[in-house]
Amino acid sequence: MSTVPTTHVSHEPWVKEGLAIIVIGASGDLAKKKTYPSLLSLFADHLLPHDLVIYGYARSNITSEDLREKLRPFLDKSGIDSEVIEDFLSRCHYQSGAGYGDISSWKDLNDKIVAFEDDIGTSNGVENFNRLFYFAIPPNVFAETGEAIKTSCMAPKGFSRMIVEKPFGKDLESCKEILARLGQHFDETDLYRIDHYLGKEMVQNLMVMRFGNIWMDNIMNRNNVQCIMLTFKEPFGTEGRGGYFDQYGIIRDIIQNHLLQTMCLLCMECPNKLDGPDAGEKIRDEKVRVLEAMDPVTLDEVFLGQYEGYHDDPTISNKDSNCPTFATVRCFINNPRWAGVPILFKAGKALNERKAEMRIQFKDAPASMHLFGCDVPRNELVIKLQPDETIYMKSNIKTPGFGSAPIQSELEVKYDTRYFAEKTVSNPDAYSRLILDVLRGKSASFVRADELIRAWEIFTPVLHQIDREKVRPHVYKTGTRGPDEADEWINSKSGYKRNDAYVWYDGNICLRSGF
Repeated sequence: MSTVPTTHVSHEPWVKEGLAIIVIGASGDLAKKKTYPSLLSLFADHLLPHDLVIYGYARSNITSEDLREKLRPFLDKSGIDSEVIEDFLSRCHYQSGAGYGDISSWKDLNDKIVAFEDDIGTSNGVENFNRLFYFAIPPNVFAETGEAIKTSCMAPKGFSRMIVEKPFGKDLESCKEILARLGQHFDETDLYRIDHYLGKEMVQNLMVMRFGNIWMDNIMNRNNVQCIMLTFKEPFGTEGRGGYFDQYGIIRDIIQNHLLQTMCLLCMECPNKLDGPDAGEKIRDEKVRVLEAMDPVTLDEVFLGQYEGYHDDPTISNKDSNCPTFATVRCFINNPRWAGVPILFKAGKALNERKAEMRIQFKDAPASMHLFGCDVPRNELVIKLQPDETIYMKSNIKTPGFGSAPIQSELEVKYDTRYFAEKTVSNPDAYSRLILDVLRGKSASFVRADELIRAWEIFTPVLHQIDREKVRPHVYKTGTRGPDEADEWINSKSGYKRNDAYVWYDGNICLRSGF
């Protein structure tokens, strides 16, 4: 019997068991661009069982070889050795169905998986066989798909786990409906609702940063923090996806899920466990407590924008749409740690750069004006999620040379140069990390049903008001930082002070003249 090379999961029982992965919606963009490449990454790093088969399921009338040809260009981009890619593709098969709830097609797929399981059971002595179902399909077909799987394709000896992609509704009622669709067929412990932001290195790092450093937990409170900002920026617009985006808008698409989930991990209290069998539920309990301490957002706490030319996207049918492509939202966490600290979410499309970050600005150093006779910039802790994973603290030092005035510099850890400069190892992508967590039964990085409901309770009232009253967004030019009025609104709502003299050091000498 072939053995899996030693890795950090080699001691876990599921690695020695059989595994069938079923990618539902295999012919779609998500599967080709994200799901299969992430599975390939795990396969290449020997993080999947040796006894593995992968089936794609969709309505397209194609063959297994057709699927492999469709996948190959996306897998080739990985830079992984071609022999490994071909080995991976040899394990990829396809099952077509008249619909996602087509029982006869699912029974046919089950028979094929059982034949695979019987074969490896006989040849390799494997006794347990697990199944992982990846729902890369729209929510409106969750119910029929779940019913078909439950009826005819569950693992007889092993776990059956479901990875479910967003969107998880567009308001509270639709969210509850989606939860009910799958909840009638599967236990919560078998459902893994994926938000890929929770798989990003810097988000995963928050547990260690917050609770593995005595200095950080001591400064993360209302006595020291002026404001917290979570930012997401994209330099492109809807680009042919406007038909989808116009139904949701930037708040639903980014703020209510990605940024809110990240904020919960940044601001939650320390669970009793951060690793181990019970850690996932304890972490998610603390995230829910953060959400329970937040009031529903009101319209006066929202600033909306829309880039010029948004309606030119041919997939947008409503040429008078007020759909926001830019938004900032202010919230508060009403608990003893964070009471009174403004938390601002900012997200936008067609802006000046690609960036996602968490930024904590601290209060003024005590008596700094009296001591130094000038303004002293505020400290900031910045955690960059993308494009370059970096952690840096904006700190004050003496002006180099003959000067004595405080200027701002950074204490920095840049992941690419600190850990991955040799290129012998790489930072795993978020989807690979999360799929592996599902196989390991680790739930911390997935969204629980009560989290979803509470998140929608916070945002649904204001989203409905924006839709009902047709609130008009501020117009901004593409390639800018957003609407001209946004910075003033943010500063007035947060008390944030921008240090225009500071330039982040990114490998180039950047001391401004005059110092």
